Amino acid sequence: MSTRAFLKRISSTSANSAQYALSPTQTIVIGRELTCQIVLDSVNYQGVSRRHLEVHPVSPGTWEICDLGSANGTYINGQKLQGNRILQHGDRIHLGRNSTYFQFECQQVNPTPNIRPIPMQPDDSLHLSQMLPIVANQKALFQKAFLIPGILTVLLVVGLFASLGNPLLFNALLAISLAIGAYYFIYQLSGKPKPWWLLVGSAIMTIFVLISPLFIVFLFIFRQILPGSILESPDAGFITIFIHMFFGAGLMEELIKALPIFAALWFGRMLRSPWKERLGVWEPLDGILIGAASAMGFTLLETMFQYVPGIVQQVSEQSGAGAGELIGIQLLIPRILGSIAGHMAYSGYFGYFIGLSVLKPSKRWSILGIGYLTSSLLHALWNSSESLSIFVTAIVGILSYAFLMAAILKARQLSPTRSQNFRTRLNP
Repeated sequence: MSTRAFLKRISSTSANSAQYALSPTQTIVIGRELTCQIVLDSVNYQGVSRRHLEVHPVSPGTWEICDLGSANGTYINGQKLQGNRILQHGDRIHLGRNSTYFQFECQQVNPTPNIRPIPMQPDDSLHLSQMLPIVANQKALFQKAFLIPGILTVLLVVGLFASLGNPLLFNALLAISLAIGAYYFIYQLSGKPKPWWLLVGSAIMTIFVLISPLFIVFLFIFRQILPGSILESPDAGFITIFIHMFFGAGLMEELIKALPIFAALWFGRMLRSPWKERLGVWEPLDGILIGAASAMGFTLLETMFQYVPGIVQQVSEQSGAGAGELIGIQLLIPRILGSIAGHMAYSGYFGYFIGLSVLKPSKRWSILGIGYLTSSLLHALWNSSESLSIFVTAIVGILSYAFLMAAILKARQLSPTRSQNFRTRLNP
């Protein structure tokens, strides 16, 4: 006697019914793709994704089912499957809303010779979806094939060609595309969906604060009342530079970039579900995503209207306009790409603590204080490390990036919506 498990395909017609044995070591994937162990054709099984679900063994006599991000979902006994679930004897598995379903059976039986093995070779039938895959997978193109990033990349290339001869427009398009690419990397690692217009709005809000009279108030507090006036003297020692950078750049700029996070936190509490969860800050992943988006706006404004114009003018006066424009592009690229280990890293890290304070309100102020000070210290250390050597700067950048990645990984573990997040929903 041994434990045997199999999936019975139950159909209204006995001709379409079948039985498949489950292996104690093999993962079974069901879908329309020909590489699946159980292949369902799109003609008879409309709504089934290319790789719809998988069943894998987790221990002797136990199997687990997992939806693979299908378009129409998987239903167990009428309830939609969220994340993973241990199968029980008699469970009915519907792929979407199809009338045909699979029934899981697990029992102590002798090997049954009549059970048909899972077909490892697909049939030779040819379907329209195989000849015109773009027609059959329109929804999957947007959900799984990065169609929108591809479209934006094509539009960027066209825009860059069209802006040749216009350095200002060329630099703006290049800077925006690099910033979006850096942020998209953080977004994909975080794995929690947020409305794109909320993230863009966070970047715009930070830009608005920097160009508004409110920024003068921040300058007065952190660089006049507090010892944050930025030193111009190259002879100043590292400790002196660090103190000025801590108050004048770290504390001031991290607080400015955190304003959209606090605004979303406050605004989300006034909304009703599901909008309060989508727009508010209820966990560390929310704070990371909004904080990094805010830093993207900060980086774009600082690079495009402060650093690049200043160096272009300086070099142009010495070596000509062409040399100035070239140096400007060379400065723009590392500053924007470096934001993933710079402004986005500091703000995302502080955002993690803001979201954590929501999960643990009894420790709110100590959590916020640690996050604010840590992100400001990393920021100041990066700015002042230039007075030491480029190797120290590289070490600080790597450290900042590591802090952000560690925060993202921990935020994914703490997320109350972990089973629904697109980076963690497939993990057992």
